[in-house]
Amino acid sequence: MADMIVEEMDLKFDSIEYYTDSKVVLGYIHNQSRRFYVYVNNRVQQIRQSSAPEQWQYVSTDHNPADHGTRSVPASLLGSTTWLTGPAFLRNPSSPKPERQEIYDLVDSISDSEVRPQVVVNITNIKKDTLNTARFERFSDFDTLIKAVGHLVHIASSFSQARQVDTCHGWHICHKGLSNGETEKAKILVIKSVQRECYAEEFRCIETSGNLPINSSLQKLHPFVDSTGILRVGGRIKESQLSTDETNPIIIPGHHHLGTLIVRHHHHAVKHQGRHFTEGAVRASGIWLVRAKRSISSLLSKCVTCRRLRGKTEHQQMADLPAERLQAAPPFSYVGVDVFGPWEVVSRRTRGGQVNSKRWAVLFSCMCTRAVHIEIIEAMSASSFINALRRFFAIRGPAKQLRSDCGTNFIGACRELGMDGSLPDPHGVEKFLEAQKCIWVFNPPHSSHMGGVWERMIGIARRILDCMLLEDKSRLTHEVLTTLMAEVSAIMNARPLIPVSSDPEAPVILSPLMLLTQKVGAPPPPPSDFKKGELLKAEWKRVQSLANTFWTRWRREYLSTLQVRHKWVNKRPNLKQGDVVLMKDAQAKRNDWPTAVVTKAFPSQDGLVRKVDVRVIKEGKPKVYSRPATEVVLLLSPEDSQD
Repeated sequence: MADMIVEEMDLKFDSIEYYTDSKVVLGYIHNQSRRFYVYVNNRVQQIRQSSAPEQWQYVSTDHNPADHGTRSVPASLLGSTTWLTGPAFLRNPSSPKPERQEIYDLVDSISDSEVRPQVVVNITNIKKDTLNTARFERFSDFDTLIKAVGHLVHIASSFSQARQVDTCHGWHICHKGLSNGETEKAKILVIKSVQRECYAEEFRCIETSGNLPINSSLQKLHPFVDSTGILRVGGRIKESQLSTDETNPIIIPGHHHLGTLIVRHHHHAVKHQGRHFTEGAVRASGIWLVRAKRSISSLLSKCVTCRRLRGKTEHQQMADLPAERLQAAPPFSYVGVDVFGPWEVVSRRTRGGQVNSKRWAVLFSCMCTRAVHIEIIEAMSASSFINALRRFFAIRGPAKQLRSDCGTNFIGACRELGMDGSLPDPHGVEKFLEAQKCIWVFNPPHSSHMGGVWERMIGIARRILDCMLLEDKSRLTHEVLTTLMAEVSAIMNARPLIPVSSDPEAPVILSPLMLLTQKVGAPPPPPSDFKKGELLKAEWKRVQSLANTFWTRWRREYLSTLQVRHKWVNKRPNLKQGDVVLMKDAQAKRNDWPTAVVTKAFPSQDGLVRKVDVRVIKEGKPKVYSRPATEVVLLLSPEDSQD
């Protein structure tokens, strides 16, 4: 009808819309996936030839004028219906229009008798004599893989063999164990499946008597296929009296999971020795592993047992120096503290001999000028240390910050320093430092490398003191030890901070003593008569000049020597929460080091992790320790377990 109206009228229609109150018909017109029987199919095709599915919309029965033509309406009431006028939304633009819908789905396509039933066909393609090698990745042990495939071979043979009393039949769980023949068949089947998948082009060339591709990894091996269908290495030594496995090893791709299983199997057999032992064991078993060195090295680098036996401790790129080492400040404003010793001194004499006691030394090292100050203490207690700290503050002035490690010498003071747990006030050091407006910063436990600035000074002090004690054979007393320590401090403070220059115009040596004493070893002034005012004026200028000279050379010459990282120059992967590590214990053998789990990582300002908290189980109870990255050996990471 629409085609006839368009053809008979001398008008150009911009757009034509069709309305129907049947959603079933709309579903037929918009259908793109199902097929219909002949009657409905012909009419749907005729509709779609003269119109597009987008032109068809739904209208309710109350607004459909065609509905009156199918029902009996009296002639007197025909004028009050929409038969002559059409629906209101066509005459009045303000009237609500039916909602437009882009696509109409089939209504109950399953039970609709006009819709053809949907037929689904599944195709299974089975290749002969091959297995899906992707399933091999579910196995982590070579023997377990061969045993699993061997049971499949046993089940397959139980269906084909003749029925006997003592044989197995059909699907079953066999408790007799696999025979040697079934195990050998399983091994051949596994190897053939992997070779056919990885070297399909090589097999095709060999079967057609053609040359291997130039880019083939087997070109120099001259491979051939033996009677069992396995790809083996060729070569020129087949006339030797060696066995077939030695002259013509089986080729296995090193990048395949089967190659990983074989390497792991022989690596366990040689008790986790190096690559040379493992590669020799693989070759002795009659297997030629392609790119063996790379495959074996990759597996050994991830072996947890090898990491436990020979793995190196973790390390991270050396951190930037703290601000207190790079900024000019009064001497001993920022101080590193450590205790070293002991030495036996004669405390008193008796009729039968003498009574000895021990003495320790507390070294205070200035962080910026590298000057040192040494005090002697009589006991490893918080009170003795406080007295030494008071003497230091009285001589050198109060410090802004103290730094130390968390060694056994500092358990009790500031919760770490104070070696006598029976003290009535174990927090005496904290109260004293709080009164002095000084803060104390502790390095992580077992991280002496983070306090290298004062550990280096302790080593120098020990060597100087050893030489003094060697030259002086007298008995060591407290007074003598105190005097020697003062001389040690003087020698250390006079050391050059930078290499001594051979320039005659720069005779002054840059040393901590230059700033501490304002003396450079200059000759005395020439004899003459000077007024007192001139002497005072020249003296303060000389002191100021020496201080300015020190800090100027300190910035220009000394700071540049701290620029280079002498070790740990590269960034390493950060330790993460959940990593399984081996916690180093200097008091135990390596096999007795406890296994721990990283519970928290502490990134530095540069985002690199140099300190972690680890949790271990000791005596059935969990304990958490804080350790630097250099005191743990990474065994397994969650990312490695996912791979």
